[in-house]
Amino acid sequence: MVQFNPLHCLPSSAELPDSDDTPVDNELQDLMPGLLKLILANIWKTRMDWFFGVDMGVYYDPDEPAIVPDGFLSLGVERIVDEELRLSYVIWEENNIAPMFVLEVVSKTYRGEYGAKKERYQQLGVLYYAVYSSQQRRKSPLEIYRLIDGEYVLQSGNPVWMPEIGLGLGREQGSYQGITREWLYWYSQAGDRYPTPDERAETAEQRAETAEQQLQDLLKKLKGRGIDPNTL
Repeated sequence: MVQFNPLHCLPSSAELPDSDDTPVDNELQDLMPGLLKLILANIWKTRMDWFFGVDMGVYYDPDEPAIVPDGFLSLGVERIVDEELRLSYVIWEENNIAPMFVLEVVSKTYRGEYGAKKERYQQLGVLYYAVYSSQQRRKSPLEIYRLIDGEYVLQSGNPVWMPEIGLGLGREQGSYQGITREWLYWYSQAGDRYPTPDERAETAEQRAETAEQQLQDLLKKLKGRGIDPNTL
């Protein structure tokens, strides 16, 4: 007897559009989630059970168009599906695992971040929804909502700890790609900010320079005492 699998009737990621063809109208919409993805790749470099998408379509219903967050994080999925990587994030191909975290960076004009998109993420069951807008004047540029009883509830603090993810998200001044401004970063439960790849490289370089200077100082002292370092 042939068993019917409804998943075989659903379109695959190869058959679905991998973009909504809507260009970003603010560099931050690309840079902000891109930086978070780079930092995460260092924090979780030994883990293969997560995926962070940037400006990628998320399909949750074959009869609905994809929703395209600026950035999103899913846990419990394969980090790398194959050498071609993901064309889009198709929930029925991901064991029905929806993103746990979504980030929207507001451009010059609102695109439903507080309306239609927010409602769709709510229905999808996205646990944490973050909205960043540097244009905010009367409230924090970063708002993080947690889904509680089917409704998004604004969380307080900077950073905001997200226990289900094991990370905090917050904002502070920094430099990325030569741009000094306020950026979003991941934080530990203790509130310590995780460094960027550039910061890690700079720290490693400084340590190497310090070690080299210490070595040169030691050699100088030995020579000053009439000791040939090559004989040690």
